[in-house]
Amino acid sequence: MAEYFDPKTYPTEWNYLQSGTIVDQYIIERELAHGGFSSVYLARQLEDQILVAVKEFLPRKQAHRTWNNVVVPNSEEDRVLFNRGRALFFEEAKVLSQLKHHNIVEVINFFQANSTVYMVMTYDYGVSLNNVISDGQITIDEEFMVQVFTALLNGIEVIHKTNMVHLDIKPGNILLRPDNDPLLLDFGAIQKNSASGKPNQSLVLTNGFSPIEQYSAKSLGAWTDIYAVGATMRCCLDKKIPPPSPARLKEDTQIPAVKAFKRKYPEYLLAAVDWAMELQPRKRPQSTAELVAALSAGK
Repeated sequence: MAEYFDPKTYPTEWNYLQSGTIVDQYIIERELAHGGFSSVYLARQLEDQILVAVKEFLPRKQAHRTWNNVVVPNSEEDRVLFNRGRALFFEEAKVLSQLKHHNIVEVINFFQANSTVYMVMTYDYGVSLNNVISDGQITIDEEFMVQVFTALLNGIEVIHKTNMVHLDIKPGNILLRPDNDPLLLDFGAIQKNSASGKPNQSLVLTNGFSPIEQYSAKSLGAWTDIYAVGATMRCCLDKKIPPPSPARLKEDTQIPAVKAFKRKYPEYLLAAVDWAMELQPRKRPQSTAELVAALSAGK
């Protein structure tokens, strides 16, 4: 058994790739974001200097970066988890590279380097829906809601047609480009529809946006992402995160949108939000097309 590695003993800058680092055919500009399992960098293609986003698999609880950028497991016990996660990340990249839609981020390349794997995506300019909700600089009215979420649902439909579910739809994973054109980001939680079996990996959970079935990892399907879309819509209305679904199941204190916002938004829109946020999966829309139709009722 190898001695456990303590990342705190290493320089902070080793947590991410430094500006100017060349990985495969890309030169790193700066880190854009990072989470428990990966880092995302702004980079340029060496051949034509086009900006791209490069996502690196680096589960910080299981592995660390050495001085020469090689990613290695912290211990022998972590090696199995790291190797499995790396394989899943690579498979995720393969799946995403086949998904083509204007409203979902496009994977244009994936490769292995530094004993880990990388995913290269198109880079788009915009603002997170999270920031739009919090700063109030864009008016969230009926037109905004219908435009943004109809387009978003059309993109999600492409994912569902491949028998996959996103499982991490929330305001922070939606980029609004000019003209309120949404782009769904971060496919780190994506996996196969598990309506007839068990999920193939650990699930990502986000309180307020993950439906009740996601906590037990049972019967995951289009309706699971639809709840998250409904919760994201409700967050746009409330300007706050909805109550977690387990808390709602125990005692649902959330006032239906048709009552809470009846003087500000049309009934068809509010009814669509409430429908998408039904606690029981079978009571929700069973496809994105059903929810899109509900959002089109005002036309």
